[in-house]
Amino acid sequence: MDNFLKYFFQDYGRVFRALADVFSAFFNFMNYLLNFPMRMEIIKSYESSFSTTDWIMMLLANIAVIVLLVAVFILLAKLFRRIFRFRIPVKKYDEMVKQVRNLQKDLIRANYEKDKLLNMKIAELGGNPEEAYKALMGGEEAEAAEAEAAAEGEEQQELPPELQVADDALPLGRRNTFDSPCVDPAESRFFRLTSVDNFYKTTYKPPVYETDVTLSEFCERFRKYAAHDLRLYYEIDMIRYFVASMGTARIIILQGISGTGKTSLPYAFGRFVQKDTSVVSVQPSWRERTELYGYYNEFTKKYSETDFLRAIYEANYYRDPHILILDEMNIARVEYYFAEMLSILEMPRVEEWKVDIVTATWDNDPCLIHDGVVQIPDNCWFVGTINNDDSTFAVADKVYDRAIPIDLDSRADAFECEQVPPIHISTDKLIELFAEAKEKYPISKEMEEKIDVLNAYLIKNFRLAFGNRIIKQIRDFVPCLIACGGTEIQAIDFIVAKKVLRKFESLSLGFMKDDLAKFNTYLDRLFGKDSMKICKAYVELLRKNN
Repeated sequence: MDNFLKYFFQDYGRVFRALADVFSAFFNFMNYLLNFPMRMEIIKSYESSFSTTDWIMMLLANIAVIVLLVAVFILLAKLFRRIFRFRIPVKKYDEMVKQVRNLQKDLIRANYEKDKLLNMKIAELGGNPEEAYKALMGGEEAEAAEAEAAAEGEEQQELPPELQVADDALPLGRRNTFDSPCVDPAESRFFRLTSVDNFYKTTYKPPVYETDVTLSEFCERFRKYAAHDLRLYYEIDMIRYFVASMGTARIIILQGISGTGKTSLPYAFGRFVQKDTSVVSVQPSWRERTELYGYYNEFTKKYSETDFLRAIYEANYYRDPHILILDEMNIARVEYYFAEMLSILEMPRVEEWKVDIVTATWDNDPCLIHDGVVQIPDNCWFVGTINNDDSTFAVADKVYDRAIPIDLDSRADAFECEQVPPIHISTDKLIELFAEAKEKYPISKEMEEKIDVLNAYLIKNFRLAFGNRIIKQIRDFVPCLIACGGTEIQAIDFIVAKKVLRKFESLSLGFMKDDLAKFNTYLDRLFGKDSMKICKAYVELLRKNN
């Protein structure tokens, strides 16, 4: 202990003495600076020997010191003033922010109450909105009603009658959300999702859906609407393939050369069902899930929300079928950024289609984020557009296996048709039509036997086989295409070409041209001459290119 004390006093004693010397030097400086009597004594001791020049030099030296000291004090004073000026407005700013937020909440509440009163007046005046507005703005009765409604709004914000539906009738993930008050988006870390909540709580009105429509009529009307209103022309078979694919899988891949309408087809579908399609432009740098779902920024304390996240979140609020386009899907590796979605959509129950967004929830988070996850609703379909060229990546088999690929290699000829209106169809009705088709038009036993024979032939000659997933997709796709107006053999021809024969590209076809020619002959013998036109055309293309 004694040795340590000696060390401490010898080592740190010097440090403390040096620190003491600093304070001592400062006090000595102030003492010499402000000790005017001492300085006057010094001046008197030299005054007898000072010449005129010496007096002038002494005066200038003292003035320079005084000016320097005054400048230092002024700079210190400005610095302190700036510091205190910065600190004081921060407190006032916080108070103003709170006031602005309260005013915004009051404004949202007032606008909602005004709309509710306006709707009441419209109903009273026989549906004339202009008279209702005048009465609302000028009538004493309207003013009294507004004041009464505002008083009620302070206690509890009611929903419009059209939104007061049974909890069980709401879309999945949307239940128990309308009782919560609106949240200022600026206060939430999810600005865009909170804005979506406020819109559907105060403004959105569910449409009146059509119920008397068949899949065949739906396809015909869709084709005519696209041609007449959008000047987008498609063969009826292409429309049927697209709609039947929606009844088979949640992921559809549209591939082909540029300019054939890969993006336009799902866009036209969104316009036809009056629920605009969401377009997500894939970037070459995409390598992980955050490109789709966003991420929480620890620096800004805000969540970086993507168009993709907003689209799937908002889809929980309505029942219209909605398509999300992944434009130029393979400009980055699909299996990198889309792998999680591929796994989620494989879950057997829709309730399990959930994606993790944040690890912890806040009180003012969006209403439909429960335990940090967002529900992917059953009214969403994902359409990826693909260009097969040197600037893109090859799509992995695991992506193709879970999707229905459709080739758009040419544009259809323009044609004239009568104008047809767009349609409001609910996802529930569309799913019901698909379910009815699968029950009414199941694949025939004879066709199943032929598929088994074809499967055995492919295993023996090409070492390729129908997987369980492909068998299920065939059983779903065939009835849906028949209900859309197609035929069973047409459906088999399409799905075998796109799901099975596509795997030929992984083989050494340069040594198998004779086998491919024999395979086309085998197709004619098994299914009937020229019945499998798409398969035969695809095999012939492989023979020519290899």
